[in-house]
Amino acid sequence: MNAAKRYEIFRRFQEDNPKPETELNYSSPFELLIAVILSAQATDVGVNKATDKLFPVANTPEAMYALGYDGLCEYTKTIGLYPTKTKNVLETCRLLIERHNSQVPDTRAELEALPGVGRKTANVVLNTAFGQVAMAVDTHIFRVSNRTKIAPGKNVLEVEKKLLRFVPKEFLLDAHHWLILHGRYVCQARKPRCGSCRIEDLCEFKEKTSDD
Repeated sequence: MNAAKRYEIFRRFQEDNPKPETELNYSSPFELLIAVILSAQATDVGVNKATDKLFPVANTPEAMYALGYDGLCEYTKTIGLYPTKTKNVLETCRLLIERHNSQVPDTRAELEALPGVGRKTANVVLNTAFGQVAMAVDTHIFRVSNRTKIAPGKNVLEVEKKLLRFVPKEFLLDAHHWLILHGRYVCQARKPRCGSCRIEDLCEFKEKTSDD
């Protein structure tokens, strides 16, 4: 795919959705961090159902840590893999209190040192909470990047690096949100909705579908 096509793709994404946002509910960097930890292999809708009840009760590391394992499980038990995630959240809260003055750090190294926080989670927090250029490649972004040929790669890290290199600079900050939303609602895994796709004429996917 050439640079002109890529530019036009992101220009259209921006035109249609000038200020894209995550679909996770949050009102602080801490709430976003917890929501993203809980969201691994879970839907945003499912996480929101849990955090909509949790955050009014505990929206600081101290308050959440004070719930303890059993107390926190009352809120997280509807989410897949909740035993491990709950332990990670509690340990993350402890480390935020002890090492970071109860504040979410804004560097990759410090974020990835927290339990349950890998590269993708760190990228989401850096981008969404702190406005840093970062590309959190999830299953949607990986699929869209390869299918459209915007940034094909054999693994998540390769796609991430190609996106950072190929996406025009003026679109980099919001690119990860546009790609996720496009993958979630249009360029879906089982059958892409090519007939409803804003970039169908630019996409290099050979097996285009109708929406029938």
